[in-house]
Amino acid sequence: MNKYLLIVTTLFFSLSASAQDKVEMADLMRSNGKIYTVVAVCLTILIGLFIYVFSIDRKITKLEKEQSVK
Repeated sequence: MNKYLLIVTTLFFSLSASAQDKVEMADLMRSNGKIYTVVAVCLTILIGLFIYVFSIDRKITKLEKEQSVK
């Protein structure tokens, strides 16, 4: 129990310490409007990865069904 309490306390202090730093690059991108481009690129990559994983899952399911029929 003490071990878990120590881990939670350490995580809490590390998160609160890092949350107080102000990131100048993010402020600069936000003020220039470039942050929206970054978000759009990240979303495009994530959507592409989800589509890829979904298509691979469908192909594997199809192969498993064919394998079970034989």
